[in-house]
Amino acid sequence: MASRGSFIRSAARATSSAYRRLPIRWRLAGGSALLTLVILLGFATIVGVLTTRGLQSDFDRRVSDAADELQRTVHPRVLRDPTGRIRGIALTSQSTDIEDFAKSADAVIRVVTADNEVLLQTRNAPYLPPPHRNQLDYAGYRIENRLVSFRPPDQDQGVVVQYAQRLSDVQARANRVRFILVLGVLGGAALALLAGLATATGAMRPITRLSEAARTIERTRNPSMRLPYPESRDEVYELAMTLEGMLQALDEARSETEGLLDRQREFVADASHELRTPLTSVLANLELLEMELQGEQRDTAASALRSSRRMRRLVADLLLLARADAGRAAPHAPVDVSEVVAEAAGELEPVAGGHHISVAAEPGAEVEGARDELHRLTLNLLENALRHTDPGTAVEATVERRNGEVVLSVEDDGPGIPPELRDKVFERFFRGAGDRSGSSGLGLAIVRAVAQSHAGSVALEEPLDGRGARFVVRLPARR
Repeated sequence: MASRGSFIRSAARATSSAYRRLPIRWRLAGGSALLTLVILLGFATIVGVLTTRGLQSDFDRRVSDAADELQRTVHPRVLRDPTGRIRGIALTSQSTDIEDFAKSADAVIRVVTADNEVLLQTRNAPYLPPPHRNQLDYAGYRIENRLVSFRPPDQDQGVVVQYAQRLSDVQARANRVRFILVLGVLGGAALALLAGLATATGAMRPITRLSEAARTIERTRNPSMRLPYPESRDEVYELAMTLEGMLQALDEARSETEGLLDRQREFVADASHELRTPLTSVLANLELLEMELQGEQRDTAASALRSSRRMRRLVADLLLLARADAGRAAPHAPVDVSEVVAEAAGELEPVAGGHHISVAAEPGAEVEGARDELHRLTLNLLENALRHTDPGTAVEATVERRNGEVVLSVEDDGPGIPPELRDKVFERFFRGAGDRSGSSGLGLAIVRAVAQSHAGSVALEEPLDGRGARFVVRLPARR
């Protein structure tokens, strides 16, 4: 019993959950159709019961009237033999022919004695119970018995005329009524469902417009857009007003945040720029100190000098990124990318650590840009290749002009970059597991910032001939 109750509760919860997952318009239309169905079922039940009873009553009355009419119009006459015994029944010339009478109503007629001895009957008449039983329904027939006296009067009182009609006739009519009522109920429920859907869709149209406007705001990231208001001041109107107030607050908060971020970028750019002067002084003093000292003191000064140089490079990286964030573009001039790549490769050749750096540069690959920034872009790409490959492997840089663009690619023979990290390598301060030199993680972020500041792009593409990683920078060529 307990398991049955648990099953019923589980089924009820599943049904409720499935109902809640339906769209609102379907729930509204379904509720309207269900209510209409219940009302029409009650109405159809009442109409069906009353109509069926009326049909049955009308059928009984017609059978009774036909039996009465037969009693008035049939005049049997007894036929006797010379000994006085009854040898048959005949109808007088004024009598109604029972075959014609029965055919008009698809009925059967029997003329019997009180002992149920058949004296006269229509063709194919079935067996009917004796008259003294007063049985109304038998074998699918409705039976009416009427006593008819002989004409002329005889010592016998008369005979019984049995008139019967099939009950299937009235049942067929009742079934047709029920079928029509069922069709009406189902059709009414279906129309109520369609009408409910149309009404719910019309009622939900303002919310649909609000949703479309919200999706547009999500796509454009513009909270200053106006939301559509319904004509009537109803709950949807209040919702639109609330959403618009929220968007205005978000727009103001975003403006404040952007202003704060702009001030922070300006501060970082200015601070990075200001740090270069004292760092240059510190580096100069450390270089002089290294030349004057001997032994361990000189080693200490050399270590401090290396750290300071690394700090200067980090400050230069931060300054470049801060300028890109603040929208400060360096002055642009015609720059030959082939020369920049050759210079960067020559600068790294002494510290390549056994790597073989090759450059295949097409002359005349000029762009409008900042030479120092493009030099930094190329240097970072080459250093990234050297850092993540084994000594003795090759690093190849190529420059070519293609379809109005200058294409710079750097390819190595290293292990490559796993697919799950390809979308992260250009993020700031990202360092892969194979980083061998303790870099700051800003190299590729600077590459992307410089490429974007020159209206170009950088991408990690599939390597040629199954090699390692292949970075490709595309910049608009100078006309």
